[in-house]
Formats: sequence, C-alpha cells, structure tokens
Amino acid sequence: MRQFIDVTGKTEDEAIQNALRQLGLDRDDVSVEILERAKSGFLGLGSSPAKVRVSYGPEEEEEVLAPAPAPKEKPQEERPKPPKAEKPPRQERKPAEAPAPAPEEKTRQSAPVQTLGEEVDDEKAQAIRKFLSGLLEQMESAAEIHIYLLEKGRYKVILEGKNLGALIGRRGETLDAIQQLTSYAVNRSGSGRVRVQLDAENYREKREQSLQHLARKVAAKVTKYRRSVTLEPMNAYERHVIHTALQDVPNVTTYSTGTEPNRRVIVAYDREKK
Repeated sequence: MRQFIDVTGKTEDEAIQNALRQLGLDRDDVSVEILERAKSGFLGLGSSPAKVRVSYGPEEEEEVLAPAPAPKEKPQEERPKPPKAEKPPRQERKPAEAPAPAPEEKTRQSAPVQTLGEEVDDEKAQAIRKFLSGLLEQMESAAEIHIYLLEKGRYKVILEGKNLGALIGRRGETLDAIQQLTSYAVNRSGSGRVRVQLDAENYREKREQSLQHLARKVAAKVTKYRRSVTLEPMNAYERHVIHTALQDVPNVTTYSTGTEPNRRVIVAYDREKK
C-alpha cells in the first residue's frame, strides 16, 4: 500500500531532498506531487516555503508494457499528420509511421553545428577524441567524431557515419557503455572532472521522444481504467524521462521498483493528485 509524507523546504527541490533524507530513499523510489510552490515575497515579507507530497511503498502491479524501439515509437505520435503520407509504401504497416522520422532525422543530422555551435579542440576534447578514436578503431568503426562544449565541464560528442547500429546496441546499451568508458578514461587523468554525453544518429533524442510518447499513452490508459501499469526494465536515464513526462499529469503518479538491471517504472492511478 502506498504511503506518503508532506515536507516543506525553501524550494521545491530542497523539499524533495528533505523528504528523501527522511525516508532514506532515492528519487526514483518515490513519486512527488507539488502541493505549494515557494514564494519569495518582497524583502522577505510574504514569503512561504514550498510544500511537496512524497509517496512511497509498493502498489499492486496490474500489467507490464514494454517501450517500443525508438524509431518505431516516434512515428506513432505523428499519426494525425496525413500530409506526411506522400510515401505510401512506408504506410503499409503503420500509417504515417515511416514518413515522420525521415524529414526530422535529416533536419537534425544536417545541422549539428547550428544547434551546438562550433566544435571544440581543448585539452579535454582532445582526450575524448583520442580515447574514442582508439576504441572505434578496435570496434572496426569508421564513425566521425564531433565534439561540442555545451557548458563548462560538459561535452556533447556526436558520432556520424554509416551503419552505426552496432555502436548503439539494443536499447542504447552499447552507446551507454561507450559513454561510461569515455567518461572514466577522460576523468582518470588531468584536473577537473567533465561530463561526456555521447550520441549517434540522434538516438537519444529519438529514444526520449519515444519514451515520452509511451508515458502519455500509458497515463491515458491508467486514467481510463484506474489500474496500475508496470513498464519493462529501464536504465536510470530512461526512468527519469518517464517520471519527468508524467510528474504534472493529474491522477497519475510514478515510482520505481526492483533492482538493477531489472528496475522498472510503475505508472499508478492517484485520484487525489490534481
């Protein structure tokens, strides 16, 4: 049975962290509902703290749903767009499924510089490039490496080329492993830690959109039938996408259960959440 506590803090984040400390739980072990947002007031007058309700504990699991592969989920969200049906052969399985990703993928891949700015070649970027070049050579991949600085200490690395599926792997597992190895290698030596975010063929963006679509679809089902739905196992990042996508949806709450690598998200009905 689900339980909850109401906690306050100067900000919403502080209130959530206070609750997690009290419960001794992680963020994806609980679901959070913001009851009152913090108000700063004027010169300290009229200010009020944030108040959140943090729910935790088991709930009956009714059904298990698996997120479809990223390239297939995204087109489902685009179904209501009949103008994209100019390529009939691609619509045999799912109307408007194939046309949707084609123009978007081309748009994203053709202008990485416009989105991310100029590539960088500082000391950390050179270390990233050196490690990845050696790793890709061992994997017999001819992918090109493009490195951008998103903000201080955070690098975006994009791999471009043909047949990058082997670098992505099932549900992005290989891509995650390469990202972790690169981060470890770069931070092992030198001063200052950096974060490395690795992507190939816009996989992460498409996967995130796929998960958001799945979250909305499941939330609608949970609201309609008032029954919990358990998703397939996901990594921490994917679970975070689901939690974030549904955190403001009325009558729907989310929490995680299980242990890695089989930890999964449960989407549950909550009639008190508005």
